Amino acid sequence: MNVDLHCHSTASDGALAPAVLVARAFENGVRVLSLTDHDTLEGLAEARTAANELGMQLVNGVELSCTWGGATIHVLGYGFDVNATPLVEAIAKLHDGRWLRSEEISRKLALKGMPGALEGARRVQQELGDSGNAPARPHFADWMVREGFVKDRAEAFRKWLGAGKLGDVKLHWPTLEDTVGTLRAANAWVSLAHPWHYDFTRSKRRKLIADYIQAGGHAIEVVNGHQPAEQVGSLAILAREFGLLVSAGSDFHGPGGWSEIGQYRPVPEDLPPLWCRFKHDTVIAAV
Repeated sequence: MNVDLHCHSTASDGALAPAVLVARAFENGVRVLSLTDHDTLEGLAEARTAANELGMQLVNGVELSCTWGGATIHVLGYGFDVNATPLVEAIAKLHDGRWLRSEEISRKLALKGMPGALEGARRVQQELGDSGNAPARPHFADWMVREGFVKDRAEAFRKWLGAGKLGDVKLHWPTLEDTVGTLRAANAWVSLAHPWHYDFTRSKRRKLIADYIQAGGHAIEVVNGHQPAEQVGSLAILAREFGLLVSAGSDFHGPGGWSEIGQYRPVPEDLPPLWCRFKHDTVIAAV
C-alpha cells in the first residue's frame, strides 16, 4: 500500500527511530505516512525532516488513550495543529500519567522478586533511541527476558504484563468524549483505532461507535495490519451503516512483528478513505 496511517517509533513503543521508520516506509512503497505514536508528538519533527528529504507526505499523527465503558480505547488523530493549546495540555498530562504508570509497574514487579524494572526498561528504551517518554510495557518485557525472568516477550505479557495481569496498570485516562474533543479543537481528523481489538459484544461495539460519532469522530480504522478478513468485512459493514470515513494502517512497531509497514489487508473499494481529505502539502514522489 502507498498509504500507511498507523505506525509507531521509538518515541513510544516502536523499535525504529522516526527517521529510520520513514526510510523503511519509503522503501516499502509508502508515499503518504502518518506516525501515530502513543500519547506523544515527540517523533514528528524528525519524521517530517526525513519525509521531506524523500519527497513523501507526512501527516501529523498521534494515537491517544482514553476510556469508554470501563475499557481503554485508542483514538487516532491526523493533520492537526501541533501547537494547539488543548492538545499540548492533554499530551502533557498523558506524559506525566505514563511515567506514573511505569513507576507502578516497576513497584509491582519488585514485589514479585524482579527489582530494578524501571531502570532496566529505561535502558532498553534508550538503546533503541533517545526519548523523554516513559518506557512502555514492551520495554519492560524485553528487560525481563534479558534478566532471565521469562523466556520471551510473549511469556512476559502472558504472565505479567498482559490484560488483567499484575503489570497491566490502569491509568485515569480522559474520556472518549474529551479526547475526541481535544483532537477536534486542534483541527484534527479523527479515527477510532482498531475497533475489533476491544473485547466487546456486537451491541457494545455498536454503542461505542455511536457514542464516538456523537463526540465528533470522523472515521473508523477498518483495516489494522493483517487482522482477519472477516473482521475487516464486519467493520466495513459498520462504516457503511454509520456513514463513516475509513482509515487503514499496518500498526507497525518493528521488524519481525505481526505486521510490516505499508502492508495490510485491502480496504473495500466502496468505502470513502479518510486520507483523501488530507491536504497534500508536500510533493509526493511517484510510486
